[in-house]
Amino acid sequence: MNSKVSFPFTAIVGQSEMKNALILNIINPSIGGVLIRGEKGTAKSTAVRALTELLPEKKVSKCPFHCDLSTDDICPYCAESLAAKKKPEEEITNMRVVELPLSATEDRVAGTLDLEHALKTGKRKFEPGVLAKANGNILYVDEVNLLDDHLVDLLLDSAAMGRNYVEREGVSFSHPSKFILVGTMNPEEGDLRPQLLDRFGMAVDVKSEKDVDTRMEVIRRRLEFEKDPEKFLKKYEKQQIELRDKITAAKKRLGNMKMDDEALKTAVEASLYFGVDGHRADITLLKAASAYAAFYGRDNTTKEDVASIANLVLTHRMRRNPFQESTIDAEELNNWLKNI
Repeated sequence: MNSKVSFPFTAIVGQSEMKNALILNIINPSIGGVLIRGEKGTAKSTAVRALTELLPEKKVSKCPFHCDLSTDDICPYCAESLAAKKKPEEEITNMRVVELPLSATEDRVAGTLDLEHALKTGKRKFEPGVLAKANGNILYVDEVNLLDDHLVDLLLDSAAMGRNYVEREGVSFSHPSKFILVGTMNPEEGDLRPQLLDRFGMAVDVKSEKDVDTRMEVIRRRLEFEKDPEKFLKKYEKQQIELRDKITAAKKRLGNMKMDDEALKTAVEASLYFGVDGHRADITLLKAASAYAAFYGRDNTTKEDVASIANLVLTHRMRRNPFQESTIDAEELNNWLKNI
């Protein structure tokens, strides 16, 4: 079997919350990514890698950082070209999933400066790292809870500023690094640093299927895929195209979305009720609700949209004591949402 062939996203059985969270982040990358927690064998990595076939096209510069020239946030190379009245060459490409290995060094992640070249020529020479490749794409970290602290700090800085800064011996270089951060983890192998946990816009807890028929279908599809990947892909080709088109349409619709005051009030009251600090949760909840409404073909965000995805945004943000569970009680959240 070709190792590069990914299991089709639309063929994944169940796990609707996980799939919704990933889709909503593609529609609106400013949601802030998603953390997927669950035991091994629950299609976490499969779902993330399967996104490759659904990701939309984008127009970018052919520079190493694939800058979006429609914005002011560009790399020094593109800025230099524009200053010289020479527009950088552009290309149409698809968003992609860029993986960050746990074993990666700081230089491999952030990139490196060639000091010898700078001393000899007076010009900076930068070797791009993972954060350069991730610009405008999905940055995926499997077993994110096992990532070394110094790499976590790099991710936090880039996620907060949207740029990657590298400095060596007084020589510095920076480039845009805006990405959708997606992490997967098994909670049994350790917790995530609170600073990184809060950086994820959404969090999903996934479990293996307990229903016999559903579990049988999971196994049936996996065996069918392994037996003949190309035939299996063909079987789901129409569904894949339909979902990709639906995501593309939602992205276009998002720019003209309206929001009623009831939706705004519901988001604020939910955050207050569950003791969520700061305003990031409120804003993220409304962004996600708008993406949800756009995905289902609506042009107005309502309180029902907020209620539909509130658990994805609030479960990992609740103020809690050291020995409390790290998530809002699902039953309590559902009961509250029913009564809004």
